[in-house]
Amino acid sequence: MTAGAPPPPPPLPPPSASTLLNKYQLGRLLGRGSFAKVYLARSIAENTPVAIKIIDKSILSLDPSMESRITCEVSAMRRLHHHPNIVKIHEVMATKTKIYLVMELASGGELFSKVLRRGRLKESSARMYFQQLVSALHFCHQNGVAHRDVKPQNLLLDQNGNVKVSDFGLSALPEQLKNGLLHTACGTPAYTAPEVVARRGYAGAKADAWSCGVILYVLLAGSLPFEDNNLALMYKKVHRREYKMPDWISRSARSIIYQLLDPNPNTRMSIEAVMQSSWFKKSLQLPSQDGLMDQATKPSTKLENIVTSMNAFDIISLSSGLDLSGLFEATCNNWRGKRFTSRESLERVMERVKEVGGKLGYRVKEGKGGAIGLGKGRAVVAVEVLEMAPSLLLVEMKVVGDGGEEFEDKQWWELKQGLEDVVLSWHSKEAIVAAI
Repeated sequence: MTAGAPPPPPPLPPPSASTLLNKYQLGRLLGRGSFAKVYLARSIAENTPVAIKIIDKSILSLDPSMESRITCEVSAMRRLHHHPNIVKIHEVMATKTKIYLVMELASGGELFSKVLRRGRLKESSARMYFQQLVSALHFCHQNGVAHRDVKPQNLLLDQNGNVKVSDFGLSALPEQLKNGLLHTACGTPAYTAPEVVARRGYAGAKADAWSCGVILYVLLAGSLPFEDNNLALMYKKVHRREYKMPDWISRSARSIIYQLLDPNPNTRMSIEAVMQSSWFKKSLQLPSQDGLMDQATKPSTKLENIVTSMNAFDIISLSSGLDLSGLFEATCNNWRGKRFTSRESLERVMERVKEVGGKLGYRVKEGKGGAIGLGKGRAVVAVEVLEMAPSLLLVEMKVVGDGGEEFEDKQWWELKQGLEDVVLSWHSKEAIVAAI
């Protein structure tokens, strides 16, 4: 599914390029932000391109909020790993001075650059990008994540021209809710919902819906609906709905934009309502993941994908002697894990994991996101559950502490034996599709 000829894939860094932790060869700089730089890199083991975000740890002392932002970004991306229109995070590494986030490469660049080059897009192309964005955000919201910084600069394109939502540094997880609402003012003013700027409690999903309205306008009109150097004046225009709708935008698209750019979040069009509109459904063909259509991306599905994830600091509390950098290094260097499918209920599987863990002498902790950590020595087994289809769960168990090397086959065998009554079958990653 493309809009125009896709860009050629970037050349891989040569073997002579600098090597990162004996795993990746770094190439050219792809981009930079306030706190990080992103480089093209090549996986030495698989000879495939990746993008590596490099964060200098010195910023953690300069800006205390950065540590929680990094942890939140990693946690959000882990929850959302299974959606084809969200940038995947492969692993997290660290040294004494740097943190490295190894991510899927979106070689097509920013959607923003395409809009700048063309001025505006044809409605069919704009709809395709919008469908993929809305599908990705719907998946985020189903899994308790609000992006909160949706803008064209954070919408990347892969080599086939498909959208990849990126940059979850300002995202919010369920544990950040107070009385069911978020309260932190953040984002980019031109794309941020008025209730966020007003510093009142707001629903993350409705705030993201506003941003979708701005983006749809930008794609179709080639300019922002609300723009003023004086932010106070700009938000007066927002509240009065003072923007010009170009004549070439169709009536159906105008209606969606108008309903999304409603300054009242209570009456604003929701993401779910957008997905049910006839304009959105036209030529709808969302990409598959590993050859399967992800059911959570279909607007008509009632399936709720549940991806639970332990907070990094929950894991630290279970494992003696771990600090944040140790956790980051262990996440990739000492990764060991098992996966199994189950026909049992989510509650039954999680209760059984806690029971077996307790009997085998593990320190058991349930994370805020609903995941479970089993701690023993310096190792922690994090247990996450994904609902793959009605009555079918995928359970992933992985060692994330820096004592991964101490975790022996005998311990895996004991866990597997204890959980046999809730296991349908054990799988490799590649074999999961066959179970559905």
